[in-house]
Amino acid sequence: QVQLVESGGGLVQAGGSLRLSCASSGRTFSSYVMGWFRQAPGKERETVATISSSGDTLGYADSVKGRFTISRDNRKNTMFLQMNSLKPEDTAVYYCNYYPPSTPWGQGTQVTVSS
Repeated sequence: QVQLVESGGGLVQAGGSLRLSCASSGRTFSSYVMGWFRQAPGKERETVATISSSGDTLGYADSVKGRFTISRDNRKNTMFLQMNSLKPEDTAVYYCNYYPPSTPWGQGTQVTVSS
């Protein structure tokens, strides 16, 4: 059974940083492109960042480019999202999934950025 568990969210002031983690089990993690996604209240879920199976190719939404960094550790079946210079508009529930998404969404982790 595939399971993805997000963690690391919290409340932070604008300009602060957070590091999200995504722990994967039940599938050969290292074989798949992965992504971070977010959903703000009243908005559709959007793709924040993607990473190739090897970690060599990265992609970012324009809104987070230069502030967020996606990475992965295939030995530990874990993916990360380092978020710096956070803005109030980054407030959302953050999710990880395969890319394109192919497994049920987990609970996500709440990120709240205060102004």
